[in-house]
Amino acid sequence: MANINIGIVDDHKIVRDGVKVMVEDHPGFDIICEAENGKEAIEQCSNHNVDVLIMDITMPVMDGIEATRVIKENHPDIKILALTMLSEDQHIRKMIKAGASGYILKNSGKQELIKAIESIIEGKHYFSNDATQAILQELVTPDLNKVNDDDDVHITDREREVLKLIVNEFTNQEIADKLFVSVRTIDAHRRNLLQKTGAKNTAGLVKYALKNKLFTNIG
Repeated sequence: MANINIGIVDDHKIVRDGVKVMVEDHPGFDIICEAENGKEAIEQCSNHNVDVLIMDITMPVMDGIEATRVIKENHPDIKILALTMLSEDQHIRKMIKAGASGYILKNSGKQELIKAIESIIEGKHYFSNDATQAILQELVTPDLNKVNDDDDVHITDREREVLKLIVNEFTNQEIADKLFVSVRTIDAHRRNLLQKTGAKNTAGLVKYALKNKLFTNIG
């Protein structure tokens, strides 16, 4: 099995160095790039073959939430793990909706960090205990001011392009040819759309698009 290429994004060098110490001696893990803000992270993802990006949220120039949205739009195969001091449910929700596969706090130890990376590489999601508790608290506490979940779903411009072609009954290969990308990339966009919308299959995606009137014209 090929090694996992990891990038670290944090505006504090001492944090990046600490993460490197915990990760780089783990068999199969390679630290291949670093960035101190979201804009640099986007550039690093274009210049390196990154598998996992460990992402802080609060950073200058561009924060981790916006950077995650852009990276997942351009590189849907990259897995993003939020590593932050922020445990509030709104930050967790925003990172998940932006495309993060995991969320752990900076007080986590080496064992949990390694476990989180391994989990998201396997296609799973991983949340630290504090993050899980914040999500559960939101679920069990009524919020009368909460907007409809459909309005909260963030679909990137490229995902919207892919969704429209899906609605128009294009196959993955046809979509890939039309957008000049690989079928693997389209597969990743489709998985992200299923995850974000809660749909179970292509029919569910079509139903979601029609229900939310995402396209004024089809075809």
